[in-house]
Amino acid sequence: MQDSTDTEMAAVSGPCARIPADRMPFVRQILDRVGDKWSMLIVAVLEDGPLRYTDLQRRIPGVSQRMLTHTLRQLREDGLITRTAYAEVPPRVEYALAPLGRGLHEVVARLIDWVTEHHDEVRANRGEAGTTAVRS
Repeated sequence: MQDSTDTEMAAVSGPCARIPADRMPFVRQILDRVGDKWSMLIVAVLEDGPLRYTDLQRRIPGVSQRMLTHTLRQLREDGLITRTAYAEVPPRVEYALAPLGRGLHEVVARLIDWVTEHHDEVRANRGEAGTTAVRS
């Protein structure tokens, strides 16, 4: 069986049809990154301005130190957040949304609002389907 990444085909219709086949792997990679739960939550909490690492940890319950560090690094590589280190004793580092990240924040905020608004309905549907366990 051949993997779909081996032979890219252009979509015939729908939103994927707007994406050239040669760009599809990179588009999927970006969607994987910005659609990750930790990425979305980091982008959401940085709305109010720069935060230090420990402040991010406090505002995002459940994120491990390793995952927060990894996600911050990836978001920075993609130009979605900035990292500013201050030459002080003790050293201080702050993370903030970059202009590119501010545009993403609008989308993330709407998605989080949707999830909050439909939480009970989704939970009920999962219960009916027998999948009530919360997955991490």
